[in-house]
Amino acid sequence: MKTMFEVPTKEVPEIQKQIPESILYTRSRKARRAYIRTLDPEKDCQEIGFLLACCEFPWDTTRSLEFALFRVFGVAKGTPLLVRTGEFIRRTQKRYDDTVLILSEVLENGYDSERGKAALRRMNTQHNRYAIPQDEYLYTLSTFIFEPIRWNAKFGWRKLTDHEKQSSYFLWREIGRRMAIRDIPASYEDFERFNLAFERTHFQFAKDNHDLAVATRNLMLGWVLPKWLWPVGAPFLHALIDRPLLQAVGLKPAPAWLQGWVRGSLRARGFFQRVLPARRAPRLLTRMRNRTYADGYQVDNLGADK
Repeated sequence: MKTMFEVPTKEVPEIQKQIPESILYTRSRKARRAYIRTLDPEKDCQEIGFLLACCEFPWDTTRSLEFALFRVFGVAKGTPLLVRTGEFIRRTQKRYDDTVLILSEVLENGYDSERGKAALRRMNTQHNRYAIPQDEYLYTLSTFIFEPIRWNAKFGWRKLTDHEKQSSYFLWREIGRRMAIRDIPASYEDFERFNLAFERTHFQFAKDNHDLAVATRNLMLGWVLPKWLWPVGAPFLHALIDRPLLQAVGLKPAPAWLQGWVRGSLRARGFFQRVLPARRAPRLLTRMRNRTYADGYQVDNLGADK
């Protein structure tokens, strides 16, 4: 049954119900981190994932996943399909919101919950329209594991522990299995090697890469700047993108001084966050208004209609 999800709502996500309120609403970073260490990285991967994404690093997780999706545009053999669908070029904001909401429904409610299953069905329906190679599925899945880990290592208020890194692998491996992705590497380490090797082999410039990257970059700039200031703001985003990806999407690197300033500012943010109390409550993207679905949405209607 399709149910309109009105936002904001008092509905509590399924995963949140499994976590003690003393941990969800604690102001002690040490207490929450100690609790995570008591959890099993594989069996409790959904709970750990919820705490990391919604409590420990909500802003950092959102930013890192945005750049994770951006990395897909460096894969020249896959971008013609993304351009041909038109979703990334003509309906960039809607495509972004659909992706965020589908993934958030799974991460916040769990892949075995009714809402999580509905989101996965919707995502699989979207993907099954196209003949997408397995290695491209695997690469995209790998970015969801490794980009948040790498972002936090550079800019977060703390790095993820080995315990949390393994848990992230188990979480996304299970999501990948429910997407019918085959040949998922058997360990965190093997998957990371695949991720790095795939980029070395397949990051190549193509015009489609550039068109997708520019559309997405301009979307991000439009959230904070009027259009006439986009040329000024663009180098600030470029400063956070590594040179191999910039070359693959045909974007100009930011000056070295600007890279240092932008990255230094994010590291400073992480430092100040480290000395402040933990956030008061989980940040839930499915419970927040967004630009496309200000009045709510149906999970079964997310994504493209055709």
